[in-house]
Amino acid sequence: MKTTSRLSSVTGGGAGVLRDLRSLGSVTRLLILSGFAFNLGFFLVLPYLAEHLGGALGLAAWLVGLVLGLRTFSQQGLFVVGGALTDRYGARRVMLAGCALRIAGFGWLGFAHSTWSVIGSVLLVGFAAALYAPALETEIARQAVRHEQTDKVARTRTLGLFLMGGQAGALIGPIAGTALLAGGFRAACLAGAVVFAVILVALHRLLPAPEPRTAPEPVTPSTSARSGVGELLRNRRFLALCLAYGSYLLAYNQLYLALPMELERTTGSQVALGWMLALSSLMVVLGQLPLSGRVAGAMSHAAAVRWGLLLITGAFTAAGALPPLAGGLLPSLVFVVLLTVGQMLVIPGVRAWLPDLADDRRLGLYTGALSSVSGVVVLLGSAPTGALLDTGGGLSWFALAAVPLIGLSLVPRHRD
Repeated sequence: MKTTSRLSSVTGGGAGVLRDLRSLGSVTRLLILSGFAFNLGFFLVLPYLAEHLGGALGLAAWLVGLVLGLRTFSQQGLFVVGGALTDRYGARRVMLAGCALRIAGFGWLGFAHSTWSVIGSVLLVGFAAALYAPALETEIARQAVRHEQTDKVARTRTLGLFLMGGQAGALIGPIAGTALLAGGFRAACLAGAVVFAVILVALHRLLPAPEPRTAPEPVTPSTSARSGVGELLRNRRFLALCLAYGSYLLAYNQLYLALPMELERTTGSQVALGWMLALSSLMVVLGQLPLSGRVAGAMSHAAAVRWGLLLITGAFTAAGALPPLAGGLLPSLVFVVLLTVGQMLVIPGVRAWLPDLADDRRLGLYTGALSSVSGVVVLLGSAPTGALLDTGGGLSWFALAAVPLIGLSLVPRHRD
């Protein structure tokens, strides 16, 4: 696809959001709503998983970190499978399969008690997302490029709306999860399963089946897959971007591992966790499009990613350096704010850049590989991170600041 050297211009405002939603068409609106519902169901459960594992089930901190890492790996690490299946079978079929598996996974997790049962259910939950998410992200990226070419709606605008929809679900999810926890962790899991059942029905009824695609060359699926993987592995700029994105993801994962531990250490409880996560989501919902508008035309996608990683480095540094004022909440609050602003730069920058690095026929594979490589980074880093955090104190935050800083050095140059 044609490379764009600058983030496309966007305008903020609620009227602009509604106007763009109307102009994007029913399929894109359905995809945005699906992203909202996906995060709603996801965040009903995930923010409270670490506490459930360490508290109710009594797992050691390193094992909690490993389980969370396995969940991320089974999701992010296997995105490449979901992406390749999306290229072959179409987004609709793969999304439906992912919904069905996540319903089963959440149901199992709600009744799991032994370590191996928890690991099995968490792996199923992650693999379900490994099918659903890359199919959804591939289709929304393809629609974003199409709207940019035919409707003159910047791709960063469409992707920003998609991210806002997802974060709106992430905003409501933890708050609803806090209420559901009154009935126990199982109630939150079952509620998450219900949300995905609703998504399954909506996609089955409303998402049109893909039009038949003509093959440009007579190749078998296995030959096509091998050639696609070989092409991907030779794309050094893409692989460098994957590693940089992996550093972001490992850092972002600390919202669910380091942040709960920090709140427990400084305040004696995790009562504020749901509200901290809600603040992060609210910042994205209200600030994503205005921020994109400010950086549009002012910096390349690569620059946006670099600035985002730099802010995330600052988030960890501030968390370790600031005194525990405001009832012990100040370090955690600053951490969440800086991490979220960094996220608001990194994700749109990477997602808008990705179609320029991939053949459209391989977009699903590249989308999946981006998350798979970053998932491996998270898997390798999660258990050491959990052990590091178990030592407590500000030094662990300073050590974690090295993660996004390394990612910053890996971001490739943006070529016109």
